[in-house]
Amino acid sequence: MLSTFKNAFKDKEIRQKIYFTLFILFLYRVGSNIAVPGVNAKAIAQVSQTGLIPMLDTVSGGGLENYSIFSLGVSPYITAQIVIQLLQMDIVPTFVEWSKQGEVGRRKTNQATRYLTLVVAFFQSLGITLGFNALTSMGLVKSQTPETYVEIAIIMTAGTMLLTWLGDEITDKGLGNGVSVIIFAGIVARLPRGLGEIFSENITDASASTRMQGILFFVGIIIAIVLITQFVTWVEQAIRKIPIQYTRRATTSGSESFLPLKVNVSGVIPVIFASSFIITPATVLMAFQNTQGDQHWYQVATNIFSLQTTPGVTLYTILIIIFTFFYAFVQVNPEKLSENLVKQGSYIPSVWPGKDTQKYVSGVLIRLSTVGSVFLGLVALLPQLATDIWQLPSSIGLGGTSLLIVIGVVLELSRQINGLLMKREYVGFIR
Repeated sequence: MLSTFKNAFKDKEIRQKIYFTLFILFLYRVGSNIAVPGVNAKAIAQVSQTGLIPMLDTVSGGGLENYSIFSLGVSPYITAQIVIQLLQMDIVPTFVEWSKQGEVGRRKTNQATRYLTLVVAFFQSLGITLGFNALTSMGLVKSQTPETYVEIAIIMTAGTMLLTWLGDEITDKGLGNGVSVIIFAGIVARLPRGLGEIFSENITDASASTRMQGILFFVGIIIAIVLITQFVTWVEQAIRKIPIQYTRRATTSGSESFLPLKVNVSGVIPVIFASSFIITPATVLMAFQNTQGDQHWYQVATNIFSLQTTPGVTLYTILIIIFTFFYAFVQVNPEKLSENLVKQGSYIPSVWPGKDTQKYVSGVLIRLSTVGSVFLGLVALLPQLATDIWQLPSSIGLGGTSLLIVIGVVLELSRQINGLLMKREYVGFIR
């Protein structure tokens, strides 16, 4: 992987893409430190003690800690994507038709997603502001007027739309999926400080009698991170090869073509979707804490939509499993795949073209998604369970989700760079 990134800087086109991506991420990190006007910065420290900010920052990208213009990150956009993709599953005929219109339909879908992102971002920013203001004794908002709340919501919504546009620019002109890269950058930016806090708590600030135990604990965390990273990388790179034969192609090498399907077909998207699905209701509930905080329904809902409770972790794992199956069929549409094989004059040995191929591929996807969902669920769930059992810092509990996102994005960047390098070699050979 290191050699891949080293070779990438030797190619002018790839080097420009890397520099462009880094420039956009620099703008994002600068914006993450520009606080929203009219907010009491000291009050944010009180909110941090509740453990809500690390949970929200996992998907938003790290801007919430400073209550910056990028506080929401790309979380509203992800939520809007989930809703639109669900509507395309034979629910709303218009969206189903758009999904079959190719590039034109994709543009219409993207436009609808952005309109929905505006709505989600506005209400989510209102919910966060009202909720955080209720959690602090000194008040998050300096001027307690409806106009001030609306003004803050508009600024945060504009920040989300700007960040979404920057993500699209990364996708078009840079490297990787822009939304995933932005989330990746937010996680990586917080990683040194997170490890520093664990080191300080267990070693620097520990007494002489417990310092050795703290050193062993810190070393154990590092070893666990390395082992989990190797395991996640191994699973993410595992593929299932479906043999393909061509009726119109004469081959003399005897080698067989194949259709590669990843064991974890959905990648890291189900984790991001599940996190966003949990965080959005939790954000809205914060707005009702002042008026409904002592009500039974509020306490039950808060207990469910929290990554620090057993019901919340259970729901989170179930959502990961559901989204793994859902997104696998979005990524690899068996019906379209079957049609494309027929158009290319190819087929899967021992499987009839058409409906039989569609059923065969669907069966393979279900089996692969079963393994992928268990894998994603375990990696996201085990650190959270360890946090609850041994009362570890909340950052460790969210480490599984963060690790999945970081490894997934790095592998995707590596694959894209390898593809561009291979393209350069073929172009050079042709010339």
